[in-house]
Amino acid sequence: MLKRMTSEERRKRRVRKSLKKHGRVRLSVHRSSKEMYAQVIDDREGRTLASASSLEREVREGKKEGGKVGVAMVVGELVGKRALDAGVKQVVFDRGCFLYHGRVKAVAEGARKSGLEL
Repeated sequence: MLKRMTSEERRKRRVRKSLKKHGRVRLSVHRSSKEMYAQVIDDREGRTLASASSLEREVREGKKEGGKVGVAMVVGELVGKRALDAGVKQVVFDRGCFLYHGRVKAVAEGARKSGLEL
């Protein structure tokens, strides 16, 4: 029996399908109710080049004001710096099933602030 896809799964599939056209490395973002995660992924080789999450000590110490959005901004800056150190300058932003708003948008702005081109 086939399983019906939820609206989140359909949205995620639609976003990823449009990203494959670019053929670049992608910055994938996941958010839970408490934490933020970001990864720079090379799909051709199937490996993660850089990652950052709100669970890391560097993020907690570098937290700015603004609550979860401030933490998301620091996560974006950190993953951007690590991607630049890995030799990645241009990425495609993969928001997954999440809307480009709030914490997801803050990660993108933090990555741009660190010098990554989205």
